[in-house]
Amino acid sequence: MDDDARADEARAAETGEILEFRLPDLGEGLTDAEFQNWSVAVGDEVTLNQTIAEVETAKAVVALPSPFAGTVVELLAEPGETIEVGAPLLRIRAAATESSGRRSVLVGYGPAEEQVSRRRRGGRRANGDATQAPGPPAEPGASVEAGVIGAPADAAPPALPEPRNGSARGSAAESQRVAATPGARKLARELGIDLWYVAGSGPEGAVTVADVRGAVPVSEPDTRGGDAPEAGPVASAGTGSVREERTPIAGIRKRTADAMVASARTIPQASTSVTVDVTASLELLEHLRATKAFEGSTPTPLALVAKSVLAALAEFPVVNTFWDDANAEIVTRYYVNLGIAVATERGLLVPNIKDAQTLSLRELCREISWLAQIAREGRAGLPDLRGGTFTISNVGVFGVDSGTPLVNPGEAAILCLGAIVKRPWVFRDEVVVRSVTTLTLSFDHRMIDGEAAARFLATVAGLLEDPLTLLARI
Repeated sequence: MDDDARADEARAAETGEILEFRLPDLGEGLTDAEFQNWSVAVGDEVTLNQTIAEVETAKAVVALPSPFAGTVVELLAEPGETIEVGAPLLRIRAAATESSGRRSVLVGYGPAEEQVSRRRRGGRRANGDATQAPGPPAEPGASVEAGVIGAPADAAPPALPEPRNGSARGSAAESQRVAATPGARKLARELGIDLWYVAGSGPEGAVTVADVRGAVPVSEPDTRGGDAPEAGPVASAGTGSVREERTPIAGIRKRTADAMVASARTIPQASTSVTVDVTASLELLEHLRATKAFEGSTPTPLALVAKSVLAALAEFPVVNTFWDDANAEIVTRYYVNLGIAVATERGLLVPNIKDAQTLSLRELCREISWLAQIAREGRAGLPDLRGGTFTISNVGVFGVDSGTPLVNPGEAAILCLGAIVKRPWVFRDEVVVRSVTTLTLSFDHRMIDGEAAARFLATVAGLLEDPLTLLARI
């Protein structure tokens, strides 16, 4: 907030004028955002920097802080609506107090000039002095590497709790103020579930998607009158079973689709694959799990693949490049912001580890686990999701042998890790059972020739076949 804006706010506070809050520029060239939900209602008193709403961009769900203090007089956006940057969101009658002059900060972004690296955050977690505690641990048996969400299949649904106010059902505004993740709010709207009656299991009691899925809808009298059917899934005649369902193309799904269309349309892509014996890598990981150095941090195949990729990128920097169309330049990057594709309830997210080339295998294990967790819980912000230079997609956790992924716009290549399975394999001139997997590299053929792509992939495969050779590259 500049001096003129502060002066205007101070004058408004003195006179009780109406101030209008418009959707701010959220960065990364974003021109709009999908409105998710309000955290306030008309008549509420708000303070400076109090969270008033959440919007979803192409990168993340962002909490919007109020730049003013005062009373909410009008809400100008509805959930699901696409809002252009600069469009008005709400109007506030300024409080009759002197403005503090503090700058409002987008929640989850931090001050614009502050950039916190993933490594520094990882260090604070290790030392136990992090400013934000991590969310609850993943369910036993859940895949941390892939970011698969959902409670165990045999988990019993929670019983319907008593109303939170101890008596009558809360008002719509009160239900809106129930702490809940954006995904939980969206699902609750779709299922007709009142969040007021749902017990939250998330941080500070926030309602999660799993909580909503296990909740029982509140039964209320039908006050609509007549026999008009509700909009929703189409049921087959005579059976009541759902035959088709329409879901609006919006949010992360829409923006992922846009990015993939842009990738297919603008990037001339090619791919190459190799099947590799990773028996020695699995034996190494088993040994490391029993060591004190990895206590509290489980080494995984994905982490070892990531370490091998980082070593190979140092030898083949052409794979870590960027096609700058605006300046007609190929930008070679000697740092690696390693993206890890994570499947979440909101869709595919690709948070990345900043300066991953500086991390040890133990640190990589912790960062991958942390990224998957915050992505699943909807806590990954723009600093976690932007700026990637190379991506790894792990489809093996779904039992898939291989895949051909699309290159993310702004990057030159992406590696797909398939399932690790036992197969007959020729080893030292004998056919024996070994653990093998398939690696597939998709790459931008404008920058990366087939030879460079093949040599890079062969290097990664060689490091996984004989992981002790990584020592010569660390």
